[in-house]
Amino acid sequence: MSEKKMSSSRKHHLKSLMLSIAKGLLEKEAAEAQEERKRYMDENCPPLSLPGSLQELQELCKKLHQRIDVVDEERYDMESKVTKTDKEIEDLKIKVQDLKGKFKKPALRKVRMSADSMLQALLGSKHKVNLDLRANLKQVKKEVKEEEKEAVGDWRKNIEDKAGMDGRKKMFESEA
Repeated sequence: MSEKKMSSSRKHHLKSLMLSIAKGLLEKEAAEAQEERKRYMDENCPPLSLPGSLQELQELCKKLHQRIDVVDEERYDMESKVTKTDKEIEDLKIKVQDLKGKFKKPALRKVRMSADSMLQALLGSKHKVNLDLRANLKQVKKEVKEEEKEAVGDWRKNIEDKAGMDGRKKMFESEA
């Protein structure tokens, strides 16, 4: 609660100090890298002296080719070592992820997709079968009962047939 805000001039001053210190450190690091490079070259590459005769020049070329072969072998070995360790690192990352057991489940959303387009997405261009499910269904015709057709014809006749009691029949006649 008793924190005081720093003025903008103070912030600017501190920022410039930090940048100047960082710049000095970067320059020092670059100089050290240059010295290291020079030291390595002095150790591994002696100064070149060109001989005068053709025979000595050919021997020098052979020596240089042998050195190039050695350096190439070392480079290949280091490269294979790096790729091997990269694979190991990836495997270890996967193992750590498995051991944690916490996987982020992606938010799934509903997608309206026909069976054809789903198979097209899964199988690619191999999918040529058309899955029209309605085409494979049997056609069913409705059978209309003949009794219903007769009942529809004359409703008075139907009532007389079904009326077992005279009272019901009279009731219908009086309304009509």
